[in-house]
Amino acid sequence: MTDPDDLPRRGVGRGLGPRGPTGETEDERFLKSPPETEVESPTGAGAMGGDAWRVFRIMGEFVGGFDALSRIGPAVSIFGSARTLPTDPQYARCRETARLLGKAGFSIITGGGPGIMEAANRGARDADAPSIGCNIELPFEQGMNPYVDMGIDFRYFFVRKTMFVKYAQGFVIFPGGFGTMDELFEALTLIQTAKVRNFPVVLFDSEYWAGLVDWLRKTMEREGKISGGDMGLMSITDDPEEVVRILSDSLAVPASFVGPGAPGGTG
Repeated sequence: MTDPDDLPRRGVGRGLGPRGPTGETEDERFLKSPPETEVESPTGAGAMGGDAWRVFRIMGEFVGGFDALSRIGPAVSIFGSARTLPTDPQYARCRETARLLGKAGFSIITGGGPGIMEAANRGARDADAPSIGCNIELPFEQGMNPYVDMGIDFRYFFVRKTMFVKYAQGFVIFPGGFGTMDELFEALTLIQTAKVRNFPVVLFDSEYWAGLVDWLRKTMEREGKISGGDMGLMSITDDPEEVVRILSDSLAVPASFVGPGAPGGTG
């Protein structure tokens, strides 16, 4: 397993820095229509289209993320609501799930914020597993939770989302809102279209997900909008230990084996 002490600490890559005079995030400026007409070249070579120069900032963010995450070893990305309180039973279940995954040899990747993200990073810390947070610039401040060992700040959602998929071997999805749904359906789309293979997606809390799963089966699948086998692209459980079994079985890793040769091991 990669030693957490060998990983860069919080703030690796760059700080987010100040926002523009209107308090806009970088995503807002990027998506604004029509875009700014020109931006001065960072090399002093004159002005050109703002979107063209913004490509260099986007490229730099990709490079920083790739460089920071390329040596974390096999990992699992865990998603869920930032609004989940430490007193919520889901917080404890997520913490235990992440602890067991860490003991099984996986690094834990989250969005670095509060709620379920904090619980997952905390569970990774309990297991002495690498605890990674990919934070995002938001209109309301979202600080890095204190259980992150390696934190990376992103300005662009699409860059951050690439890191969640590229450096994880699977997703665990706890109850959450729109952002959680976004990550879930992006993963399912990538699997369905064979952009990623052997990528388990586990939904935690069968009661929470029951309505969505029922609609997918009775509406989307029945009307032929998805294929009959597409519902098999995800698993549902209420048991932290089963999460580890599903991921370990899918990735051909013995769930009880930790050490050289296990995910993140040195052998």
